[in-house]
Amino acid sequence: MMRNIQLPASITQQFFTMKLPYAEPFRIKMVEEIYQSTQEQREEWLKKADYNLFNLRSSHVFIDLLTDSGTGAMSDKQWGALMIGDESYAGSRSFEALQSTVERITGFPYLLPTHQGRAAENVLFSVMVKEGDICPGNSHFDTTKGHIEFRKAHAVDCTIDEAFDINDLHPFKGNIDLEKLETVYKSYPKEQIPFCLITITCNSSGGQPVSLENIKAVKALSDQYGIPVLFDSARFAENAYFIKKREKGQENRTIKEICKEIFSYGDGMTMSSKKDGLVNIGGFIALKNREIFEKASNFTIIYEGFITYGGMAGRDMSALATGLDEATEFPYLESRISQVEYLGNKLMQAGIPVQKPIGGHAVFIDALNFLPNIKREEFPAQTLAIELYKEAGIRGVEIGTLLADRDPETRENRYPKLELLRLAIPRRTYTNNHMDYVAAAVINVFERRDEITKGYKITKEPAILRHFTLQLDKI
Repeated sequence: MMRNIQLPASITQQFFTMKLPYAEPFRIKMVEEIYQSTQEQREEWLKKADYNLFNLRSSHVFIDLLTDSGTGAMSDKQWGALMIGDESYAGSRSFEALQSTVERITGFPYLLPTHQGRAAENVLFSVMVKEGDICPGNSHFDTTKGHIEFRKAHAVDCTIDEAFDINDLHPFKGNIDLEKLETVYKSYPKEQIPFCLITITCNSSGGQPVSLENIKAVKALSDQYGIPVLFDSARFAENAYFIKKREKGQENRTIKEICKEIFSYGDGMTMSSKKDGLVNIGGFIALKNREIFEKASNFTIIYEGFITYGGMAGRDMSALATGLDEATEFPYLESRISQVEYLGNKLMQAGIPVQKPIGGHAVFIDALNFLPNIKREEFPAQTLAIELYKEAGIRGVEIGTLLADRDPETRENRYPKLELLRLAIPRRTYTNNHMDYVAAAVINVFERRDEITKGYKITKEPAILRHFTLQLDKI
């Protein structure tokens, strides 16, 4: 005969009030095998790749943290959306779904799809940027600066000074310094300043967010001088997450509510959908101004395709529409950004110098402090990236002198304030076991850092955006 067992009240209360550990809001449905190579193999592959990690085959990489762009895993709903994509050349249902989603999230009524973010920049800047123009913003991304300088215009960095102190815990290191921005506005006629560009989050300063308060202030100041405000929006959802978590008065709002307000202070946006769109390819331009939209439409047709597909397949537009909705939900963002923080905290606990606080999409290691024996002209961040690959087959990317490129007029190297190795975490792709492996590999290199005394020299480079294809050799 069974008896009812009565547990003491204290035990019952403890059992039912136990705090549950965090768990990812998804489960894995498919896996992909990755190959672990030997150090001897990796050294040979590096030599054949001219010590440029972009030249490595993906099959030669164990954990690929080169970029979070287009490298994430799509959801079951996104894969389902692929199957119902409308591939009509003009006016497809997939375009209608994407346009409706973009307008609902951003408030911008005019949409031009492109095949990726730099294509969106190319189209929009063909309309808005001319020779001699001045384009202020917060640490412009490499392709953004490339498109500006290709048109013989100038990108002016107005990021707050705190962004360049890796130990400063300012919660919004992507913010624009209003005094720096107003100095630009006072120094040039408004006809020479086509826009102020706010990058959210700010990749080049360490994946750092911009506060809602700062966005509002930039818009108010720009309105005083008659300057439009545009957003480089590749990681806008991650930026909204940080606003919710860090900015007073925003904690009870939804991500979508915060996104809608962010974009209400802008006149348009470019988007690399391969980040917060959760797709493997795609981008778009979204605008308030119909006149600019009509002018940009002509360049879309020339460079990309008809204005209702612009270089994207219908199925990809359908997946993007779904991805934008998923990326602007709190549970997804908490999972994604918590994993980046997990790796960052592991490295900080080991004394690794990283950009603090940890950004949204990547951990940025300060190569100048990590490798103090490497001269700046020998590219310490690239040297660190090479050492990490040799150590464990992990591919990161240099965000430093190579990426900063040469001054377009003097052709001298530009040395940025920070020399960083970026470890960009693909979305919904790796587990925390992978993060533990990465942390252990970085720590191993850190422990032998005094043995690393020589860097690299450039043997061949293109005229612009050199870091993608240049060739290096050991010194």
